[in-house]
Amino acid sequence: MAVVTLNRPGALNAMNTEMIEELLNLFREQSYNDALRCMVITGAGSRAFSTGGDLKERNGMSSDQWHRQHHLIEDAFRALWDFPIPVIAAVEGYAFAGGCEIALGTDFIVASDTAEFALKEVTRGIMPGGGGIQHLARCIGVRRARELIYTGRAIDAATAYEWGLVNRVVAAGRAFETAITLAEQIAASAPLAVRTVKVALGRGEDCDFKTGYALDIAGYNNLVGSEDRLEGIAAFNEKRAPIWKNR
Repeated sequence: MAVVTLNRPGALNAMNTEMIEELLNLFREQSYNDALRCMVITGAGSRAFSTGGDLKERNGMSSDQWHRQHHLIEDAFRALWDFPIPVIAAVEGYAFAGGCEIALGTDFIVASDTAEFALKEVTRGIMPGGGGIQHLARCIGVRRARELIYTGRAIDAATAYEWGLVNRVVAAGRAFETAITLAEQIAASAPLAVRTVKVALGRGEDCDFKTGYALDIAGYNNLVGSEDRLEGIAAFNEKRAPIWKNR
């Protein structure tokens, strides 16, 4: 299991160029870590998960400098979306703008009751550029997404849960430990099977049902011949915990 902490609490974990580069390198490197079973992303401190791009750093940037930085952001977000194992966001406090987009780009979100979510970019003369428009519309529906993005309004954790943006709401200070518990449960499952399901879900959500089901069956048939499938059945019949080989 890996824990990634957005660690700029004095700036509400706003993402400067250094942090973006570090995230991009981390996602790329760890995507080849066959021993990794789950990743949890959280923010340092209790005030914020992340408030998005560091606007103090961006103040005075030329258009060319802004574009260059955003190319890094696009690469980092794509690496997150394509990450081969499950990623859980543990959110305390503000998840605004790019911070909200990081959370939306994970497999699912655990939020404390202090969490707030917003895509505030239009109030700064720009628009969400980290997948937030598409992810939010798919999570909560196009009409609700339009309202939130057009206004930049924040919603609290209870509303986010009601609308399907987060999976769980827990007491303040408990988002991370709850996410770790879920990550441990995921890590106990067969790693090849989890990775294959992630591909089928990620690629299948934008397909028609029959095309998505074809992805399911292709993955299923591949798993039938795996050593882990044999181990899983043997462990069940022998009433013991499976020992996964990831092959």
